[in-house]
Amino acid sequence: MALLYFDNFGIGATFTAGPVEMTAEEIKAFASRFDPQPFHTDEEAAKHSFFKGLAASGWHTAAVSMRMLVQALPVADGLIGAGLEELRWPQPTRPGDVLRISCEVLERREMKSRPGLGLVKIRCTTLNQKDEPVQVSVTTILAPLRAG
Repeated sequence: MALLYFDNFGIGATFTAGPVEMTAEEIKAFASRFDPQPFHTDEEAAKHSFFKGLAASGWHTAAVSMRMLVQALPVADGLIGAGLEELRWPQPTRPGDVLRISCEVLERREMKSRPGLGLVKIRCTTLNQKDEPVQVSVTTILAPLRAG
């Protein structure tokens, strides 16, 4: 896989990765460790919750999205965030959902204060198998300029 540099991030360019299937076991295991709420850990209790069934923690969806983001954007020198402007979960991620991510370049500019680096603002949408968004984020990443 070719590494990406600032010049690879034209306005409107898209990058994708996935799929990743979400299982009930993984949802419960993640939540038990990091977000131990009944609608994430107990299928019976989840039926009577706001979600009306087992739902992944938003942070689990975010972690899986990050894994796919690293796959979609193999930035030279690593994927380094410079700011998160938006993070939302329009609907829950459910057991059996098959997720994929699609990222679009919104803005880009070279840094005056750090020659050799650029800032790239991207909107990433994590979608399930029905093309329904389960996470939307807008973030800025650092991207090195190609040497020479």
